[in-house]
Parts: sequence; C-alpha cells; structure tokens
Amino acid sequence: MSIKNAGNDLSDSFEKIPVKIFADPKAGSVYVAQEIAALIREKQKKKQKCVLGLATGSTPKTLYAELVRMHKEEKLSFKNVITFNLDEYYPIEKKALQSYHRYMRTHLFDHVDIDPKNTHIPDGEIKKEKIKEHCREYEKMIEDAGGIDLQILGIGNNGHIGFNEPGSGIYSKTRLITLDTSTRIANSYEFANISQVPRLAITMGISTILKSKKIILMAWGTNKAPVIKKAVEDDDTEQVPASLLQNHEYVSFVVEDKAAAELTRFKSPWLTGDCEWTLKMIKKAVVNMSLKLNKPVLSLTNKDYNEYGLSDLLVEKGDAYEINLQVYYLLRDSITGWPGGKPTPLPNPPERMSPYPKRCLIFSPHPDDDIISMGGTFQRLHDQGHDVHVGYQTSGNIAVTDEFVTRYLDFAVGFEEIAGIDTKKTEKILADARKFLAKKRSNQVDTPLIRSIKGLIRRGEAKATCHYVGISDNNIHFLNLPFYETGTIEKKPMSKKDIKITIELLRKIKPQQVYCAGDFADPHGTHIVCFNVVVEALKKIKADGDEWIKDCWLWLYKGAWQEWNIEEIEMAIPMSPDQVMQKRFGIFIHQSQKDMVPFQGSDAREFWQRAEERNADTAGLYASLGLTQYAAMEAFVRWHY
Repeated sequence: MSIKNAGNDLSDSFEKIPVKIFADPKAGSVYVAQEIAALIREKQKKKQKCVLGLATGSTPKTLYAELVRMHKEEKLSFKNVITFNLDEYYPIEKKALQSYHRYMRTHLFDHVDIDPKNTHIPDGEIKKEKIKEHCREYEKMIEDAGGIDLQILGIGNNGHIGFNEPGSGIYSKTRLITLDTSTRIANSYEFANISQVPRLAITMGISTILKSKKIILMAWGTNKAPVIKKAVEDDDTEQVPASLLQNHEYVSFVVEDKAAAELTRFKSPWLTGDCEWTLKMIKKAVVNMSLKLNKPVLSLTNKDYNEYGLSDLLVEKGDAYEINLQVYYLLRDSITGWPGGKPTPLPNPPERMSPYPKRCLIFSPHPDDDIISMGGTFQRLHDQGHDVHVGYQTSGNIAVTDEFVTRYLDFAVGFEEIAGIDTKKTEKILADARKFLAKKRSNQVDTPLIRSIKGLIRRGEAKATCHYVGISDNNIHFLNLPFYETGTIEKKPMSKKDIKITIELLRKIKPQQVYCAGDFADPHGTHIVCFNVVVEALKKIKADGDEWIKDCWLWLYKGAWQEWNIEEIEMAIPMSPDQVMQKRFGIFIHQSQKDMVPFQGSDAREFWQRAEERNADTAGLYASLGLTQYAAMEAFVRWHY
C-alpha cells in the first residue's frame, strides 16, 4: 500500500514513538546492528567504554548473528564494551538450556572478543534471601559504568519489557518479580511443558530502563502487531509497560512490516492522509467497515462510508452501491469447492481451471501441518483426481514426549515376542532408553537414537494420515531438512543443503500447484525457515530457466498457529459438517500430538480444536459479510515468487 500526501507526510501522525519499519527481521536487525557498531566505534575513537543493555528471547537472535558477522568480517571489536542484560529466570542454573547466561554465550559472547568480566546478567542461582542485595548491586554496577548508552528491548504480547509485567510502575528498579501467566505460556516453547517454566524472574525495572541514554525496541511477527499499536499510539499506561517508553526522549521502535500491521497508517491509512485506492485497499476498507458495523457488505450506505472515514473513497469511486458490489464479487469469487481447478470452466475462479488434473505438492513443516491446516483441501484435491504429493520438511522429533518412546519400544518388544523374533537387542535398546530418560535433566539433549525413535513415531503417523486421505507411499516424501536436526528448540539457520534437498523434490515432481505454510506465528521458528527454503528453491529453479516452473503457483496456508485476515484471503475452500469431522479424525491419527504435547506454545487448545474453531470463524466472517453460511472454510493466499 502507498500513502500520498500533498506537502508533509502525515502517515505516522497517530504514532507517539518513532517507528522504523523493515521488510523482514534480518533487515531490521542489520539496521540495529549498524547503530550499535557505530556507537562502539565512536566510543573507541574517544577511548571510552561503550555500555550496552541487552535483551534475550527470539527477537534479538538475528541481531546478535549480525554483530558476530560484523566482528568476524568487518573487524568490529567488543573490547571496550560493557553489557548488562535485562533479566533472568529465577531460579535457574546457568548451564540450563533455557538460561539467559547460556543464551548470551551461545548467541554472542562466545563468538566475539568481549571481556567476560565486562558481561553482566542477573544471577538465577543466588539464594533468595540475597536477591534484594544482588539487585541493589546490579543497579550500582550500571551506575558505576556510567549508565547504559544504548538499551536494546524486545516486547511481550502483553506489553512487557524486560520481565516488567503489566502493572509495573514507572519508578520500579531491578527486582524479583512474579511472571504473568501469559508470559509463562508464551515462553513455554522453550521448555518441555508449562510446569517447567519458572514462575519468577529477576528484571531491570522500568525506571532503570528509562535511565538509558538511548533505547531501541525490536519486534517481529504478526502476533506482536496489536501490542505495538497499543505501545505506540494509545495513551501511556502501566498496564502496557512498553507504552511508558513514550516518556523517553530518544527511543525508537524497529519492527518488520507484519508487526506494524495494526498501526493506523496500515490498518486504516485513509485516516492519516490521501490514500491510493487500489482494489486491494478498497476491499480492506470495506470489509473492515462491514465487520465493525456488523452489516453485510451489500447493506452499507453512503452514510456508513462518511461516518467511517471513507468519504474520499466515495468521491473517487462513486456511489456506495457500486463499491459494495465490487467488494462483494471479490469475496464471492474467492470461494471455490475446486482448489485444483475443474474440468468444466468456472467464472472468475481463484485458481486456473487447466491443466486438469494437476500435480500438487503440499509442503508440511512438521508431520501434521498438512492435515491440521488444510486437511479438507488435501482430501478434496485427492478426491477430485489430482496427483497429490506431500513433502514433510522436518522430522518433528522434539515434539514427542519421552513417554511415547518407551511406549513404542514396549510394543516393539511385545511384537517380536509374538512373532517369535529374538528380543534381546530390542530389550537392550528399551533398557538403555529407560535408563537415559530416568536421569534426563532439563538441559540435556536426547541421544541420536532417541531422536530417531521420536522421528520414526511421527513418520508413522504422517504416513497413516496420507493413507487415510488416500495417498500412496510413492507420493509421500520425508525430507528431514538438516536445519531442524539439533535435538533442541534452537534450530540452525537455513542452509544450501536444505534448499538443494527441496529443489530435488520439486524437480522430481514438477508440480503445477505448491502449498506451503505461511503460518509464521509458530513460536519455534520452524515454519518461517521452511517457508524460506521453499521460496529460495523455487526462485533458484526459476533463475535456472526450468520450463515447468512458469506454470507453478504457490499457495500459502495457515491454521496451526493463526489464520489469515478475511481481507487477505484469495482462495477459500468451504467444508460441510461431515468434512469437518473427516478432517478431525485425520488430525487424531497423530496420537503423539494429542492432549498436552511438548512445546505447544501459547495456545492451550489442542491442534484439532484450533483448526476447527479457526475454520468455523472464517466461514462465520464470510457469512456476516453477506455470503453463504458454511460449516467451515480453509483459507489460502497466493505468493508470487
């Protein structure tokens, strides 16, 4: 979207904090890294120490990777740098996989020339009776260092900065706090389950943060968009701690475009200045107005347009009736029961009618994303005669509980006994596995054998799901992309090998239709890496001039972690109540993912419940806009690579 203003640009006029928006986290991280590097070098020239306040979590990982690159390739030295971290879980061992001591060593300190004596992180091992003294000392160390020159922040979904939860006062200092339930749930992706997430943390206070000479807050992802809007545009309040940053003179937010989506300049750009009324913008404005006023699109009046701030649209495009019809037809034409096309032509379909049937390739980041996010479409593609393939991108082994390992090994021993096979080797594997799991600590990675068993469990479930849909073994492909195989939540970056494996599958199948996860709210980061791998593979094939790629469309699905906004949807596949139940039973095949599973993220519902409710909500939104009421709908957006 573009905003055009005569004279001054007023697009950010609702924002009380400067916001810099980038296309992706890498671009934003490079910008922040350059700001940090410039400050470090400026201090070096003056022979001064550079004091940095640092954050942890998923947000700054790309920032630290860029700083490490600058150290190795551009000779950026950290010898004059002193660091103070915002927070640490309590209690937690420094060696624990989830500790911020380990995080900082893993992502930054062990890869640059910083003096370990100059790095400071709250101590999660200190005795409770000494915490107040420890916090006072931490404040004094910051003061003795001359104060923080530049503080880097992330932001929680509830608006927390550091671990300053809603209600934290503007005068609060470093202290022990109780973590909000929403924060513990949001951070549970780092732990096996919610019960293992510490209930306490030591954090710098709001006052401590606001004493920093300069502050940069970073935010990535769609799930951060609502709180970014609250922090930047609404009044400052202790209920949204990040909004208190409005009281700092030198603060800026660095966000990717997805995290900026709720800002007025993007959500309702017509309110900030003259708007370029593209077809996409008209659809967005009218759909949002219809939903807000709880009126079908075709019932909207000129008065509604004027009161909703869309009088300019009326001036440019004419009467409300004509605009309503245009938007209604866009919505109507996005609905199809033929996701791969149809032998007889349909008017204005979202997907090409020919060739028919098509070769379709569904990429599934985990072994259950295909059935969870597009199970109804998956079944329909097969039933309508298309040649459907599934590419399972990762093993998904970390999302299998230890109990499932012993359960399956018990079965293997029992099966061998029934079959009259010597069970000694399997019994030894079972005994070794039980011994390891009995003594396994929270910071311990599974052995390669146990990871393989967990991967085999998920592979079996994925194959059973494909058989349930009607897909033969020849059309099931397990890629086991290397970036995933670390045994921990922390994954490797996308590599050339990941792309090469994907290119080989694409060239083998030569699909006319590719489906890929566009669900980037996945807290583990697997979906975004899998998406990038597919896009890079398609781009490489296109650059190489393969003829078949000219006729290959890429569709993105969601459902496991979030759903598309109604105005974004370009293809909606309706489902009957029977098809909803059929999809549910397909999801149930993944027994290792039923009930409570490891690393489930912040959504407490089971995956079948998430999918069903989101599909029903999408159908309900279409109905409220004046379209036919269906039981459920799966939604897709086309990606142009």
